[in-house]
Amino acid sequence: MVPARPARRDHRCRAEATAWLRAPPPGSSRLGPRRPCRRRCRARRARRPSLDDPHAQRRRAPQRCGALPEHARIPSQDRRTFLVTDTDDALEPYAPAQVGELARRILDEIGTVVIGQEGPLRLALAAILAGGHVLFEDVPGLGKTLAARSLAQASGLAFRRLQCTPDLLPSDITGSYVYAPDAGTFQFRPGPVFTGLLLADELNRTAPKTQSALLEAMAEGQVTVEGDSFPLPQPFHLIATANPIEYEGTYALPEAQLDRFLVRLSVGYPDRAGEERILQNRIDRRTEVAHVAQVVDPARLRAMQAGVERVHVDPDVLRYCVDLAAATRTDLSVEVGASPRGSQALMLVARAVAVIDGRDYITPDDIKRVAVPVLAHRLTLTPSAWANGTDPARVVEAIVASVAVPPSMARAGSSS
Repeated sequence: MVPARPARRDHRCRAEATAWLRAPPPGSSRLGPRRPCRRRCRARRARRPSLDDPHAQRRRAPQRCGALPEHARIPSQDRRTFLVTDTDDALEPYAPAQVGELARRILDEIGTVVIGQEGPLRLALAAILAGGHVLFEDVPGLGKTLAARSLAQASGLAFRRLQCTPDLLPSDITGSYVYAPDAGTFQFRPGPVFTGLLLADELNRTAPKTQSALLEAMAEGQVTVEGDSFPLPQPFHLIATANPIEYEGTYALPEAQLDRFLVRLSVGYPDRAGEERILQNRIDRRTEVAHVAQVVDPARLRAMQAGVERVHVDPDVLRYCVDLAAATRTDLSVEVGASPRGSQALMLVARAVAVIDGRDYITPDDIKRVAVPVLAHRLTLTPSAWANGTDPARVVEAIVASVAVPPSMARAGSSS
């Protein structure tokens, strides 16, 4: 015969406990059989909460990773009280001539400490006046960090520097909720992205998950943490640097994020006279840190950006921008060409460059000057072109040379 299967141990313990709680038989004493361990039985039953007890089910219900308990939730209107945005009254948009004068003063002030970068700095300032973001891609030691800090100081923007590393997390950029024992609640602690100008140094050294944490900030001017959206101070701009010569321990920026940068700039080495001037300036100031005087404040910078929006754009110029972007989609060496965002970026940057030059209208030469820094990083080459070492900048230059220029530009002086 097959022996009967023994009962589970917790069932035996429950039966023994129930028998013990009953009145002991006559003549027995507590010195008899050992009392069963009721504590172990209760622990087993606690691990199997009853469906009739909703409170037990709520205590044992697993929580989503990163979710906050209901009692720790803070109303949305209370969470945004820490945000310090520009409290100055909004100024009227400046005239293009006034915007150009202030922009040239900013460039002159930056030029006192940043030597040999007149062209890249002019395009970087144009990108900021157009409301965009800048990517510097060049070798280390050329003064990209100094240029970004000087641009923030001259523009009156709060500046923060973020050194990107492989172990950097998205919450290190956007911020996270931290438990406050004194208040007994979770409070949001903002990250370095809550500033006027953020320098993301060596952005290609951090993981793609962390790189994507900046996408929402670049596109919408806000960040979302635990399902709550927090607006960034305005104006907000991002200047990122990337090292193009090192590949070990780096992560290439995805095309979706490259497309968010209005321009990609290369500084290049200074000439001999410029490098001698860099050394002489270091001797004269007798300190490593360089400072520039503030020219405008955030409120005036926003008025300058609003003034750029008043620049006249001729319909022929718009068609020229569309023709250049469309030509990148049909080139044989390009697999994915520039999107409509690329043609729009051409118009925005060219408009700001025209204002810096003291004009309130755009010419085809403005489009040609900004075509390479605006379009080159938006192109995805074919495998064969990439294997042959084709440079996207050369592709854009060839397209600019082949696309016909509009015959004439009519200036609408009354509407400008």
